[in-house]
Amino acid sequence: MLHDYQKAALDWVLEKPYCGLFLEMGLGKTLIALTALDRLLNDYFCVEKILVVAPLRVATDTWPAEAAKWPHLKDLRLSIVAGQPTAEHRKRALRRPADIYVINRENIDWLVSYMGKNWDFDCVVIDELSSFKNQASRRFTQLRRVRPKIKRLIGLTGTPAPNGLIDLWAQIYLLDQGDRLGTGIVDYRSRYFRAEGQEHGMVYVPWKESKSRIYQAIQDIVISMNSADYLDLPPLTETVRKVRLDGNARKLYDSMERDLLLPYVDDADAEVTALTAAALSTKLLQMASGAVYDDERGIRMIHDSKLDALEDVIEAANGKPVMVFYNYIHSFDRLKARFPSARALGKGKAGSQDIADWNADRIPILLLHPKSAGHGLNLQESSCQSLVWYDQSWSLEENLQAVARAYRQGQKRPVVVTRLIADDTIDEKVFDAISRKAYGQAALMDAVKARIRGLTCGKN
Repeated sequence: MLHDYQKAALDWVLEKPYCGLFLEMGLGKTLIALTALDRLLNDYFCVEKILVVAPLRVATDTWPAEAAKWPHLKDLRLSIVAGQPTAEHRKRALRRPADIYVINRENIDWLVSYMGKNWDFDCVVIDELSSFKNQASRRFTQLRRVRPKIKRLIGLTGTPAPNGLIDLWAQIYLLDQGDRLGTGIVDYRSRYFRAEGQEHGMVYVPWKESKSRIYQAIQDIVISMNSADYLDLPPLTETVRKVRLDGNARKLYDSMERDLLLPYVDDADAEVTALTAAALSTKLLQMASGAVYDDERGIRMIHDSKLDALEDVIEAANGKPVMVFYNYIHSFDRLKARFPSARALGKGKAGSQDIADWNADRIPILLLHPKSAGHGLNLQESSCQSLVWYDQSWSLEENLQAVARAYRQGQKRPVVVTRLIADDTIDEKVFDAISRKAYGQAALMDAVKARIRGLTCGKN
């Protein structure tokens, strides 16, 4: 039933009133958690009412599908609060007799406000704990309010610190209420990090010994496992396909890049804040992919080079399905126009059917946005062996999670991840940062400033 490593993780959960399962994608976190919940509810009788908080599509598709898939979980009753169209529908789902209530993380604010002092979930599972890494977010602050009423809490994630160790404080606080890393983010920063930069551009760099100190502090409540140590997966190959911008496309990209960056040339260090760098980076990444929104939200066409390169990748797949990751609406529209047979995942029941169609090889090209399809979806049962990043993303978490939709336990075929990188554009800076697993505010700002410094030297 369970693999040995899953049994070890299960025992860990059963022994701890609160704990984190930091298991890489594909190791079966949902199965482990469901098995633990079944034991706690029906064998140990130590919990009475269970809440699962998950990304929307994972809440509506993955959790009920996993519960129905395994014979030993057949008696668990799930009520899906997530995806309900109105507050009244959500209330009705909460009143339905069930063992486990599953809600999407966007509705945590509503749930805590609705239940108020009557909060009665004594066991909570947070699927993708890393989505609670922002201590200023409503989802974190609302869950923090009711945390003292929760007897058992399980946090699941494969990417606990996608942007660095600074991400850990809020996640660990939800587990232990501040016992290990402090009761406030300011205290955590002062103990383990030094601040660098100016207002709006502040970054927190860990001291040399901070990594070991943080890991030592949390090792009794967090278990971590790597896929490579436990799964016999087929090879994963990552390749870069350079896309050249020739003639008019090159001139147009360079001209638009100059128009964006020239205002910052004279005093780049003083003018480029993190917010400015993020906005400039987004514009440059859009241009590298072939189109950009202008100030009136119109679309300015730059080139079709990536579409041409993608067409070659699809042809080389010899009829097997291809998964394509995009970031921008105009990229999606252009992909659909070039490849009419391409399909995106729908919402609700339509999305569940799309997943089934993909896994049955009834969708030749699947277009996925990393934010909406980055967590928990099982898309590895198709014969797809080609994953393509059409638009590039700065987020290491999005990169890891998106690839893991197809490259995970159950995948039997070698998988090739192809990145379409526009030559001599900001695409290259993003690829370098992701390759070093070095994404962060500093990497983004350095990339933008590097383009600005290029202008002062007569480049572009």
